[in-house]
Amino acid sequence: MTTTEVFLIAIAIIFSVPYLVWRIFKTDYYAPLVVVQIMMGIVLGPGVLGKYFPAYFDFVFNKEVVQSLSGIAWWGVMIFVCVAGVELDLKRTWQNRKESGLTAGLALGVPLVLGGIVAAAMLNYPGWIGAKGQNWQFVVGMGMSCAVTALPILILLMEKLEMLRTPMGQRILRYASLDDIAIWGVLAIVMMDWIRIGRQAAFLLLFVVATWGFRRLMQALDERDRWYIAVIWLAIVAFGADWSGLHYMVGAFLAGVVMDAHWFSEEKLDNLRRDLLLVMMPVYFLSTGLKTNFDVGGLAVFLVAAVLLVVSVVGKLAGVHLAGRILKWGRGEASFIGWLLQTKALIMIIFVNVLLDKEIISNTTFTALLLMAVGSTMLSIPRVSPMLKRDPELVQRDV
Repeated sequence: MTTTEVFLIAIAIIFSVPYLVWRIFKTDYYAPLVVVQIMMGIVLGPGVLGKYFPAYFDFVFNKEVVQSLSGIAWWGVMIFVCVAGVELDLKRTWQNRKESGLTAGLALGVPLVLGGIVAAAMLNYPGWIGAKGQNWQFVVGMGMSCAVTALPILILLMEKLEMLRTPMGQRILRYASLDDIAIWGVLAIVMMDWIRIGRQAAFLLLFVVATWGFRRLMQALDERDRWYIAVIWLAIVAFGADWSGLHYMVGAFLAGVVMDAHWFSEEKLDNLRRDLLLVMMPVYFLSTGLKTNFDVGGLAVFLVAAVLLVVSVVGKLAGVHLAGRILKWGRGEASFIGWLLQTKALIMIIFVNVLLDKEIISNTTFTALLLMAVGSTMLSIPRVSPMLKRDPELVQRDV
């Protein structure tokens, strides 16, 4: 077969297997389609499919096909991260800055510290830190992985619960938005290359200047033209960030966060996010699955994933409950918010992919973090749905 034919076979597998599992086993309550796609990416990777059917795996996911899939995955995830940046409502967050800042800070800080402690302990054992990782990068990166909340997936889950536009939904979005900013800020710090610090300083300076001109241009254009210019802007900023050593994901987020959501139709932004999840992101999940490795760490991978899951869940809940006590929230609010903020899939997977690409973490650590992200996200809906049934008015509570 030609490379094109094998590529199309791979595409058919990538899109059909997760969908069939999701439909046949009706997993939506515990695992929405996006979570199933991530899980199937792991199954279709070398850890499962490659281990038990090596000839089949090598035939379908050969070097040429993987290169083609990687190109689609890169572009798809860049657009996705950019859209996440566009959707950050910083003005509304600023209006509630004290309450939002305290809640987001504790929700992020407590699991970050606990995750960092676990990471520091992992440094005593070989095989977890990457070949080029420094100890502080590993500890901070692992801590932030435990603290991440995936804003795009959170939006999808709240749409499923029919609470996205409610007062409670908007509160949770504010907390997650601040966490998203912190995630990419920390990633930029971790990615700082002190050898190429001049390049990075030049990029950031040029970005600030270019942003001023870009915003003036966008405000003068019709919406139809804004979409085209936004895509060009994304490619340029992502290139600049990667060239400077900050990674193209940081650039994609920066490209989006300086755009105002009201420049674009809310309906079209929602549709773009859904279309990306339908058409392009499954390829990214498969590419992620190809990096998983169970054999290197053995049972230790699952043990570390379980420890990180406990630390992540307990830390997030503890941080949110502490904020609720300080701010005197109503009964049940802290638990409801804390469980929804457990969603980690996508943004955390993107985050740890960057750490793996830069060899700050090993494939074994990457696999453990991926398992933790899936487990954490799957806990959200089963925990919050019963709360909503007991108290339907919970979604109407505001600060």
